[in-house]
Amino acid sequence: MKCVMIIDSNLAIGVQVNTAAALGISLASNIKGLAGKKLIDKDGIVHEGVTNTPIPILTLSNEEIKEKYNELLQMNSDEIRVIGFNEVAQKSLDYDDYEMKLAETTNNNINYLGICIYGPKKKINKLTGNIKMLR
Repeated sequence: MKCVMIIDSNLAIGVQVNTAAALGISLASNIKGLAGKKLIDKDGIVHEGVTNTPIPILTLSNEEIKEKYNELLQMNSDEIRVIGFNEVAQKSLDYDDYEMKLAETTNNNINYLGICIYGPKKKINKLTGNIKMLR
């Protein structure tokens, strides 16, 4: 399996990092076993499990991210999980506020800051192989 995140490089660095963190939490809450087990170092200190799947961070413009998000949703694939993080969520005070605002927002008016795509490695590579790395 493979995971990639696609983030809008035009965002401020703090918003980019927040977007990646939010997508990572969403992914980890949906994919069992994504994080490795706790490990113990030579001194006996316990280290919490971290992701056992590399996560390249790629970049597209926000218009291209929205196009890719909609394209992936239209594929309606059971093998590929797509998670979007949008401006409505980022600007909401809490999750109840997000729920209320999202219910009042049409899809055309949703601005995606980033998306996370998880699925079989060959399929993810085919879908994202031509997208440049975020630097």
